[in-house]
Amino acid sequence: MNYLFLSAALALSLTLHAQAPAKHKTPADTLRTQTLDPVSVAGRRMPVTESLPDVKGTYLLAGKRSEIISITGQDANIAQKTARQLLARVPGLFVYDMDGTGNQLNVSTRGLDSHRSWELNSRQNGVITNSDMYGYPASHYSAPMESIDRVELVRGTASLQYGAQFGGMINYVTKRADTTRRLGFESINAAGSFGLLSTYNAIGGRTGKLTYYAYYYRRGQNGYRQNARSDAEAQFVSLDYQATPRLKLSAELGRSMYRTQVPGPLTDAQFAQDPRQSTRSRNYFSPDIYVPSLRLNWQLSDRTKLSATVSAVLGARNSVLIDAFATVPDTINRQTGQYRNRQVDQDHFNSYTAEVRLLHQYTVLGIPATVAVGVQGMNNDLHRQQLGVGTTGTDYDLTLVRPFVRDLHYYTRNIAGFAESQFHLTPRFTVSPGIRVENGQTDMRGTIAYYDPANLPRDIAHRFALLGISGQYKLSPTVQLYGGWSQAYRPVVFKDIIPASTYERVANNLLDAHGYNLEAGINGYWSGLHTNVSVYELLYRNRLGMIVGTDADGTAYVLRTNIGDSRTRGVEALLEADLLRTGRVRVSAFTSTAYMDARYINGRVTNGAENVSVVGNKVESAPTWTTRNGLTIRYRTVSLTTQYSYVSSSFSDALNTPIPTANGAKGPVPGYGLLDVNATWSVGKHITIRGSLSNATNTQYFTKRPTMYPGPGVWPSDGRNGTVSVGLRI
Repeated sequence: MNYLFLSAALALSLTLHAQAPAKHKTPADTLRTQTLDPVSVAGRRMPVTESLPDVKGTYLLAGKRSEIISITGQDANIAQKTARQLLARVPGLFVYDMDGTGNQLNVSTRGLDSHRSWELNSRQNGVITNSDMYGYPASHYSAPMESIDRVELVRGTASLQYGAQFGGMINYVTKRADTTRRLGFESINAAGSFGLLSTYNAIGGRTGKLTYYAYYYRRGQNGYRQNARSDAEAQFVSLDYQATPRLKLSAELGRSMYRTQVPGPLTDAQFAQDPRQSTRSRNYFSPDIYVPSLRLNWQLSDRTKLSATVSAVLGARNSVLIDAFATVPDTINRQTGQYRNRQVDQDHFNSYTAEVRLLHQYTVLGIPATVAVGVQGMNNDLHRQQLGVGTTGTDYDLTLVRPFVRDLHYYTRNIAGFAESQFHLTPRFTVSPGIRVENGQTDMRGTIAYYDPANLPRDIAHRFALLGISGQYKLSPTVQLYGGWSQAYRPVVFKDIIPASTYERVANNLLDAHGYNLEAGINGYWSGLHTNVSVYELLYRNRLGMIVGTDADGTAYVLRTNIGDSRTRGVEALLEADLLRTGRVRVSAFTSTAYMDARYINGRVTNGAENVSVVGNKVESAPTWTTRNGLTIRYRTVSLTTQYSYVSSSFSDALNTPIPTANGAKGPVPGYGLLDVNATWSVGKHITIRGSLSNATNTQYFTKRPTMYPGPGVWPSDGRNGTVSVGLRI
């Protein structure tokens, strides 16, 4: 019956349609149709490491080895700020694990000194963070890695545009606000071994022409070793005002502070017995640094842009400690019933920088070109107060019982002008010559109680020109050859001219270190493969050290002076590759390997009562081989990375002392291999869970025997430790 009803309805419909007027007929479809084969669209995850573009802002970077390291896009121990994981893809990077607390990154390249990264021009969002470029270029400012989106590194051939340091420039780029929202929120909270607890909380957004971002961070940990407690906090606020489509004004203020209990150095025998033991329980170190800045970015025309920045590094570096070898115990005096008085040192930083840069595109003799010119002025006052006699207490206390023995100011006034231009000789070939002219002076004023001020070099001039040239040839849109040569220098810093005792003298003709960086390489991206391989040479003249001298009356003394030159040659190779990609599974791997031969080519240093040639000796803390290798497996939103790192042995002094001294101050640093495992799980759009197992095999090792703070001897690095963090973003 139902079939009969449906048939009748269909017949009625056809009849009514046939009786309709002709003008309502649907015209015949005359378009030809063709069925296409199905097409699959797949996204390609960019490699963790990229190179900076030829032009970035008002900087020219063609022909220079550079890296952009994504922090948020990799599996790594962010909460602990583990540099060998975060910057694993920077071949040859030397990591100095100074205290294991994760407060600072102490890194260097090409055989340079890694102490608080002071051979690098350190920046945050392009603003200098070195405490004092001429007096104490260490970067005590240390933002939490949870706040960093990426790290940009340019090798030493960028010295013309960035400034003094041989190692080049490292720039920590902070996360920015989501400009599609008025208010966004992010919270990252971590817990881990040795009582680690940390919290990072940030807000950001855009309202009208104003974009804002701010965070608050706190962190605490007991430490791997005894008496190694560390507490840190940091704050940051950024405001961007887009006044017009071509004009933007920015203001930032960052602050970092941490206080760490310093467990003291060990001898080699103590390290072998128990690397977690402590020789000090009353030593403390605490920097508190502010970095304010104002910036203007102005697109004057389609071919011209201007940037102007004023910034400062303000704050203090404080320590209270027993400064002695590991063989000197810090015990209670039986007669007085008290500990001995501690030493109090304080540095006060007042460093100001102003820089104006102009980038302009032009044509000369029919050749397209881009020029970057600018001027940078610095006005610094480093106030150093040392050897104050502190209390006999056990807590962090800067109270003085007797005044400072050294009370000095290190004043620097310096202005530098620079110009560099890219000439596009062909669509593929670019040449970039440049020059930087330095004109300034550093004046030391103050008193040293045990020393005649007339015997100190009070004024040091910085007047010279640096030249450089780089080039780039594009074999294809994704493969390029690059190379360059650039002169560089490093000023004589405060510690170089302060005699430790009345038996030391300082040469009146100290010279700034100078030399050059030379490099050449190939950088390319193919389907699923990225490689960047380079060779380099770094010449470092006028290294500072000590030699023995004798007066006319036969009195011996130690002279602080320029002791010789060194040359470093090496190969830096990075290879990243996709090994497998099937559906939801991706397997990738990388190797970051470097060979380095860093040796003295002339010079002599003191060895007891005589001076000894160091020609042919290896440079301190310059391992021949450094390799870091990782394998990453991704399944949907889960990824797991296993990394193995190996660093070969090195020496702690220019004499290449082969057998450790009894106090641990000199001797070789043994090679070591480390295994790290990190995992990340993105739970939907808003939650990210990270887990880290660092030094999974619990290898006992150390990376350096320092000659200055935190004290000569063995400083053990962290053994096996784990961390779990949960991030929420809404």
